[in-house]
Amino acid sequence: MDNALFDFLPAEAKAMVFEILSDKNLQVIVKRERKTKHGDYRALPNGKHQITINSNLNPYRFLITLIHEISHFEAYDKFGRAIKPHGKEWKLTFQHLMLPFIRPEIFPNHLLPLLAKHFKNPRASSDTDVQLALALKQFDEGPTKTFVFEVPSGQHFRLYNGRVFKKGNKRRKRIECVEIETGRLYLFNPNAEVEIIK
Repeated sequence: MDNALFDFLPAEAKAMVFEILSDKNLQVIVKRERKTKHGDYRALPNGKHQITINSNLNPYRFLITLIHEISHFEAYDKFGRAIKPHGKEWKLTFQHLMLPFIRPEIFPNHLLPLLAKHFKNPRASSDTDVQLALALKQFDEGPTKTFVFEVPSGQHFRLYNGRVFKKGNKRRKRIECVEIETGRLYLFNPNAEVEIIK
């Protein structure tokens, strides 16, 4: 187990994470930021198991992501590889592993109700839980971010990959945006990070 991993966790969670990981054939690697995911889990051809997590995550998101990926390992180990990646077996495992961490010694008090609500039925990504994702982003380091829900309707904005869009109407949960170059319509999560084009 890489001890550098523990530098990324909230202080009060370190002993609990060490206990979870201590008896597992599981390698955890901290990687540079990947824009499309916070972390992942893989069963390797040599029979070992690997989790990777982005180094740019704040301690609270890092912990949630780590437990999310450990839950994949545990669910596959217990229920077999035929289960859905984010199906009921994974959800039950994630809830079971995460519950002991949802307390004020580990998370700020204002995050606790959002975490409790999220873990009643955890989703494939905490980013799709808009309230929780926005609350977690306040602990990120670096420049203040703009989210697509903050962009005025009709305004152009740019994604991290350089693609330019025009913001349209809000649907029930997502926001319609048209890519300028292709004219294609895309649906964005409200908390997608964007750069407004002035």
